[in-house]
Amino acid sequence: MKLRLHFVVDPMGWLCISMVFGIWLYNTLFIPKLVLLPHYDEGHIPWALVVCYYIASALCVVALFRASTADPGRLPLDPHIPHSEREHWELCNKCNLMRPKRSHHCSRCGHCVRRMDHHCPWINNCVGEDNHWLFLQLCFYAQVLSFFTLVLDFCQYYYFQPLTRLDQERFTTRHELALLRVSAVMGVVMFGGMSSLFYSQMAGILSDMTTIEKMSQFSSETYGTKRSWQWALAEVCGTRWKLLWLLPLRSRQPLQAGHHYRSHV
Repeated sequence: MKLRLHFVVDPMGWLCISMVFGIWLYNTLFIPKLVLLPHYDEGHIPWALVVCYYIASALCVVALFRASTADPGRLPLDPHIPHSEREHWELCNKCNLMRPKRSHHCSRCGHCVRRMDHHCPWINNCVGEDNHWLFLQLCFYAQVLSFFTLVLDFCQYYYFQPLTRLDQERFTTRHELALLRVSAVMGVVMFGGMSSLFYSQMAGILSDMTTIEKMSQFSSETYGTKRSWQWALAEVCGTRWKLLWLLPLRSRQPLQAGHHYRSHV
């Protein structure tokens, strides 16, 4: 498996992705140290809950890394255009290079991207044909991790038994602000934002419309096609195997559009 790295030189994008990574680090180090592991040590929660939390955290950061460093579908300077597909290519009026229809020139990155959805500063990369599935995974796992954190914050104060090995008054004085307010507020903001973004991305995938096309008010009759949700997601993820849709550590291969979807799982 060859995973080529793709980096965008943008200080603002580096700042945004650093903030996202900081939030992930806060939830991965702070919450387990103060809530998850102490209650596990005293037998209040099962080991499976701890494992699930760290799996969700690992998948989230891997999806973040892959989405921010994967090539979104950048067009080469001298693309090879098959003779049978020449009518589906057009000239970009910004870089004066031929590109397939539904491609878009990103002014932030300075090049055209195949089936570009949008440029996301939070991953410091474009979301295009080759990394759209990774961006979708990032939204999903960020929802899972933020919701997990919210549940743990709630249980810490309203459900879990008091920790016998801990000075509860001292713990509340030192960590209540960070745990209850900062973590809970971050969890609500991240869960609400990621849920909204995930819903809009799924709606665009199922309707076969990119965010740029929606903003440009393209007619759905121009590009949209009726297809099942299985085929729509299989085309984006590059595989018909549903279990692989959730794994960020793999490569994507475009599907043959002429084949009908058949469920393998």
